[in-house]
Amino acid sequence: MNYDEVIFGRRSIRAFEQRPVPRKVLEEVIELAIRAPSSMNTQPWHLHVLTGEPLDRIRADNTERMLKGVPPQKEVRGSDAYEGPHRQRQVEIAVQLFEAMGIARDDKEKRQDWILRGFRQFDAPVSIVVTYDRILQDGDIATFDCGALVNGLVNAAWSRGLGCVVNSQGIMHSAVVRQHAGIPDDQVIMICVAMGYPDQSFPANAVVSRRRPVAEVARFVGFDKD
Repeated sequence: MNYDEVIFGRRSIRAFEQRPVPRKVLEEVIELAIRAPSSMNTQPWHLHVLTGEPLDRIRADNTERMLKGVPPQKEVRGSDAYEGPHRQRQVEIAVQLFEAMGIARDDKEKRQDWILRGFRQFDAPVSIVVTYDRILQDGDIATFDCGALVNGLVNAAWSRGLGCVVNSQGIMHSAVVRQHAGIPDDQVIMICVAMGYPDQSFPANAVVSRRRPVAEVARFVGFDKD
């Protein structure tokens, strides 16, 4: 695929074939992703690539805590409840997904199952936990840099036939992730990326989120008018 095909073709994948992803392919994806720019070339990121039993233990403990109502223990700041246009866009993609999956507004059982899928990292065969050096925690630049890396990661994966979803539910209980993944204390757990071969039969995997047009997003200052 060329660059445009990757960018316009990529979408979030929320169900995966249950077949392993070769380590060689993952290494190729990561090699591309770590070309992402970072502030003054600091490269603050670390990637913990999980599969098999360690990932299954994280899924199980994460889900158990969620069902018991244990408060989240994320290591990075989240946002307050979205309002205005941000909330509208959040609702829009939820409606697209639920319509694709046939989940009615009042179907509490199916909605709960959808939430649990997120806490299980959508049963992906691979999860990449993104962390950064704790010494940089007091600033915002390291998280910005890691965001650039994650963007590179999902696009590089798509170019190799893999699908991803950036998944904050998977690290909602970061202590669980740290324990089972053996993540050192001098790193902050930022996000995880569920990855694998897309299950093409899963309706939500065909959903493409709507994007704001360039005219709405960008202001051009100092340019001659057309």
